[in-house]
Amino acid sequence: MSDDDLTLLDSIHFPADVRRLPRAALRQLADEVRQFVLRSVAKTGGHLSASLGAVEIAVALHYVFDTPKDRIVWDVGHQSYAHKILTGRRERMGTLRQLGGLSGFPKRSESEYDAFGTAHSSTSISAALGMALAARQQGSARRCIAVIGDGAMTGGMAFEALNNAGVERDARLLVILNDNDMSISPPVGALNRYLAQLMSGRFYAAAKSVSRTVRESVPPPLAELARRLGQGAKGMVTPSTLFENFGFHYIGPIDGHDLDALIPTLENIRTLMAQQAGPQFLHIVTRKGKGYAPAEDDPTSYHGTGAFRLQMHSEQAPEEVEAPPAQSVPVTSAAPKQPTFTQVFGQWLCDMAQQDERLVAITPAMREGSGLVEFHKRFPKRYYDVGIAEQHAVTFAAGLACEGLKPVVAIYSTFLQRAYDQFIHDVALQGLPIVFAVDRAGLVGADGATHAGNYDIAYLRCIPGIGLACPADARECRQLLSTAWQQSHPVAVRYPRGSGVGELPLPGLDALPYGRGEVRREGKRIAILAFGTLLHDALPAAEHLDATLVNMRWVKPLDEALLRQVAEAHESIVTLEEAAIMGGAGSAVCEALNAMRLLRPVLQLGLPDAYIHHGDPATLRAMQGLDTAGIEAAIRARFPS
Repeated sequence: MSDDDLTLLDSIHFPADVRRLPRAALRQLADEVRQFVLRSVAKTGGHLSASLGAVEIAVALHYVFDTPKDRIVWDVGHQSYAHKILTGRRERMGTLRQLGGLSGFPKRSESEYDAFGTAHSSTSISAALGMALAARQQGSARRCIAVIGDGAMTGGMAFEALNNAGVERDARLLVILNDNDMSISPPVGALNRYLAQLMSGRFYAAAKSVSRTVRESVPPPLAELARRLGQGAKGMVTPSTLFENFGFHYIGPIDGHDLDALIPTLENIRTLMAQQAGPQFLHIVTRKGKGYAPAEDDPTSYHGTGAFRLQMHSEQAPEEVEAPPAQSVPVTSAAPKQPTFTQVFGQWLCDMAQQDERLVAITPAMREGSGLVEFHKRFPKRYYDVGIAEQHAVTFAAGLACEGLKPVVAIYSTFLQRAYDQFIHDVALQGLPIVFAVDRAGLVGADGATHAGNYDIAYLRCIPGIGLACPADARECRQLLSTAWQQSHPVAVRYPRGSGVGELPLPGLDALPYGRGEVRREGKRIAILAFGTLLHDALPAAEHLDATLVNMRWVKPLDEALLRQVAEAHESIVTLEEAAIMGGAGSAVCEALNAMRLLRPVLQLGLPDAYIHHGDPATLRAMQGLDTAGIEAAIRARFPS
């Protein structure tokens, strides 16, 4: 099917157009939407597998419900591309996740059909419940729907919302569990095992068939007993008991790709919601990557892809595909090729585990993204994937540390935000020796503001008793991880996505001095204090300005002896960080200089007090003046010669 073949989709501009179609046409519409998603993501990159699996539910929801009056909240948003296509954004899908283009996630400022901005998981039920209760208070009959995947359902926040929603007996709330047996990495935990028992509903369907046969062939009293046994069988093989005990009316499981089953079910639920029959729970079973064989076979690799070459034969089945390239910052150094920071961490983790049997690794459902695949293979008994549960991950690590193990928590900067209380109360306050490998620090590119690691310096450095390191390159990343490992208190090592420039890692596990920086270039008048990988962008600027360049390495503890030495020898100070200026490393320098009573003008360069949206990371840094030209221009403007 080529773009020219999308005849029905061409007539769909908004959900009202979907609702005007005869039901018999919806199968064709879903097929065309799926092909459009596939071809769009092949050109732009994006979240493919989840969106392919959610095509029918997007079509059905917009057909049955009166959107945007009725609210749909898509949990995380990886599954929302079909929704975007049906809500007036089809012609802009070619700009997906690009600078100035469509967001890869639902975004309220982008469309009135995006009822809630979602990019971190497990938030949809809370938001939809708030909307439903607001509607009740306002006297509105609007319905509110949360579409949540089985991976996100493992998040504790989802169950907090279920607990709250179950007592609101007149709330017009529908929770749809999109059960595809996947989050990003393969799902884990007892809840997942519970749901997995009924994948495709075969066991339950067989139980219903036996029950029906018995009822049809026995006297009425025994038929009634068989009916009750059938209900009991349902309770044994479906999660109805679980969700009904939360106060929901449970329906399912049903095939989420079967529109002939899905639409009548949603229409019945719509009627129940109009009658204010209480919160409803619909369990659908879908296949991640549906309709594209490579994505069905390997949904993890096709969860988030770069652009890839797509070839289809005449019957529209996949014939040949070039695997999606890994999304990373282009390597700017000469051969040998630089490893990514994530790869450096993964190799260090295996090497340190080989040396020290106390090491255990923890991830909140980001095995691939955080570089733990090899560790999982080599040390399966020392590897813990706790699911999408960042708060639990941190406190779980604290429990391990209390008993003499040495946990390493591999977590993205944006997700560590979700466990801030646990970091303070359960780890730092007790001084537990846990290493936090904070990946995706700074600007992350296509995922945009929701995933940017801009705030970790500001929110971590104010916590007493911790260390915070900012390696400038791959070699320092490995060495500073070893330094963090040696400490008897919590230490976070922050590093960006992709590859950097500078020296390649050394094979050993040698550490650098704790809390100590170094002078990389001696100059005059101006001293540039770099925290992290922007050191390499600053070097040419320092040479042009004949400025001193200092690789600070540590935000906390700050190397105050080096800072005093540099401040006393220079007229002006410049701080440089790929993180929020407010409360960041530059603020730490200003505080330290003030405490030393060393009055020097300080120019703080970093990320502004604003949200920076999706785009190529190098372009975004240049737009914020954090490339070589921008750094030099800012220094010349502030400190003219």
